[in-house]
Amino acid sequence: MKLFDLFSKEKKETLDRGLAKTKQSVFARLTKAIVGRSKIDDSILDELEEILITSDVGVDTTLKIIERIEKRAASDKYVTTDELTAILREEIAALLTENRTEDLDDFTLPADRRPYVIMVVGVNGAGKTTTIGKLAYQFRKKEKKVFLGAADTFRAAAVEQLTVWSERTGVSIVKQKMGADPASVAYDTLNSASANNADVVIIDTAGRLHNKTDLMNELTKMKRVMKKVIPDAPHEVLLVLDGSTGQNAFEQARQFTAATEVSALAITKLDGTAKGGVVIGISDHFHIPVKYIGLGEGVEDLQIFNKKAFVDSLFGE
Repeated sequence: MKLFDLFSKEKKETLDRGLAKTKQSVFARLTKAIVGRSKIDDSILDELEEILITSDVGVDTTLKIIERIEKRAASDKYVTTDELTAILREEIAALLTENRTEDLDDFTLPADRRPYVIMVVGVNGAGKTTTIGKLAYQFRKKEKKVFLGAADTFRAAAVEQLTVWSERTGVSIVKQKMGADPASVAYDTLNSASANNADVVIIDTAGRLHNKTDLMNELTKMKRVMKKVIPDAPHEVLLVLDGSTGQNAFEQARQFTAATEVSALAITKLDGTAKGGVVIGISDHFHIPVKYIGLGEGVEDLQIFNKKAFVDSLFGE
């Protein structure tokens, strides 16, 4: 079975629709740049470089891709549009593979870790709480017992929003009063989840503290307290980034990877932007696998990231 076959027709349509603006920005401009040309030369490479950079792939990653294309084209300078896009597709998929991004076929959980603990980090407004809600929905669909921990105790809106998601998806939530110690919320959540044989625990965290040192200290404290209940928790630290912010998402990633050990990425809001190249650049720059992408407001619009499906959708099958 081909990896792309793992995608249902509905998921493929959602992916194509979500990446439409980026595809128009990249693929249409690429076609225009190469039309009537019969070989890869410096002018084509210069145009390709500009296209990738303006799609927020990032300078370093763009230069890496250009260098790889130059090497592949060295022996045969003649190329068609289809051949160039095929090379791009292959090299971008190779980059994502090198950065440990694996193709998963479903919202699966490791069988040997129960409950599986996910700590979710990210700035306010990146779609962090919404991503948690959509993850809870997907796990609930698979008949998993889910517990949410409302540890972003500095914002009433965060706790309220997470409560709405818990009610909407039919999962349990643990919360305390506003201003409570986030580590205490995490501790109570893991205790309750363990006592009730939960399959997965998703812990929300503060999106913004006074400075980077405060952020680092708070996240470190939360992890230390969680280990008192489940020694190897958290099993996953998921960083949620707003893809529509382009290069600002790089800065968000830089801050949070400095503050804690991030193990996976969720990149949201790709449906409203032509900056979908940020998925490629961030994965390559930070060597952290992209696990989920957000392609709309609907509860089903959070998808498992499949690198082959992504590049096929971006550059045409």
